[in-house]
Amino acid sequence: MFKKLSLLFTVPDLRRKLFFVLGMLVVFRIASAIPVPGVDPLRLKSFLSGNQFFGLLNIFSGGALNNLSIAMLGVGPYITSSIIMQLLTMIFPRLKEMYQEEGEAGRRRFNQYSRFLTVPLALVQAYGLLIILIRQQVMPALGFSDLAFNMIIATAGTLFLMWIGELISEKSLGNGVSLIIFAGIAAGIPSSLQQELFTFTPDRIPAYLAFLAVSLLVIAGVVIISEGQRNIPVSYAKRIRGMRMYGGVSTHLPLRVNQAGVIPIIFAVSIVLFPGLIGSFLAGVPNAYVQSLSQFLIQLFNNQWLYGLVYFLMVFVFTYFYTAVTFDPKSIADNLQKQGGFVLGIRPGHPTSNFLQFIINRITLAGGLFLGIVAVLPLIVRPIFNIQALALGGTALLIVVSVVLETMKQIDSQLVMREYDE
Repeated sequence: MFKKLSLLFTVPDLRRKLFFVLGMLVVFRIASAIPVPGVDPLRLKSFLSGNQFFGLLNIFSGGALNNLSIAMLGVGPYITSSIIMQLLTMIFPRLKEMYQEEGEAGRRRFNQYSRFLTVPLALVQAYGLLIILIRQQVMPALGFSDLAFNMIIATAGTLFLMWIGELISEKSLGNGVSLIIFAGIAAGIPSSLQQELFTFTPDRIPAYLAFLAVSLLVIAGVVIISEGQRNIPVSYAKRIRGMRMYGGVSTHLPLRVNQAGVIPIIFAVSIVLFPGLIGSFLAGVPNAYVQSLSQFLIQLFNNQWLYGLVYFLMVFVFTYFYTAVTFDPKSIADNLQKQGGFVLGIRPGHPTSNFLQFIINRITLAGGLFLGIVAVLPLIVRPIFNIQALALGGTALLIVVSVVLETMKQIDSQLVMREYDE
């Protein structure tokens, strides 16, 4: 492994790509450090630490929301746009055909529509965020022109990060959007460690050691589940065309245990924390009934047991839902039949589709339980170890591990291509 990593610095082409990616991440960190004017940093820090929805938004902004920078929305609107477009493939067959059957050209057009949808989503999200921060007195009251200007700046910041992400992706050393999120999470680790060092006492050493051991076990579990897959044996019938014989080979169809990735957690947390977001939005309305409704919505999920239970169930349900969106057993069975392939012991066509549906339901059960446990893990671990500054599990851990694994695979593929070229 170290030999492969050393090749990144010794091979000129790979070295240029690596330095370009690192340079783009530096540009992102610079943009995330430039705040919009008039922000009260103490109130902003207090507001973000007490609001789980904006804590998640801060993760997807790559940490840029910490100081309300010009890139405060991060790549969140682009991710939301991509999710919406994938859900629309269930409603509009033309979009599904474009994404799944028209090859690279169709996927490029599909991604272009996602970029167009990002702009209105970013404007709406910027408006809602700024209004909430103004009502929470994190920012001073803004006039129409100042509010519109800040909305445009936030939207431009999102588009700028989206552009940087695509430039990084073109270098084939990892997914650009994922690396931006990863860089933001990694940039927050030193401050968390510093905060823990300020409160360090010798009697807490056993708690830190136990926390470290649990962290390593969780990371190992995330890697195992993320890389785990069920291989379905597939054979291809022999076909004779002219003087040549085709087919007659055996391979396998890989079905991943965690087919949905981190998307179910994003769906679930958006719905679970939506009442609190509405409550925060209504907090500044000068009406007694609205104020009462606002307090009720804010306090609704303050009970951590209720919040954890609902959160776990929603993650589990959305795992099945998103897997159903992205995995179509009927289409796979039809393609296998057209290519002369069949699953051993299963008749082609409808029986193969039913078999694949049965298998994906079983392995999604393990994937859904895994995602649900990882999502609520911080709620369980923090009270046990009383370590508030260091987060364990949740969306951040899944993103970090997934990005590292994906980047390692792409680097390895670059090295393999280089060996073939030689």
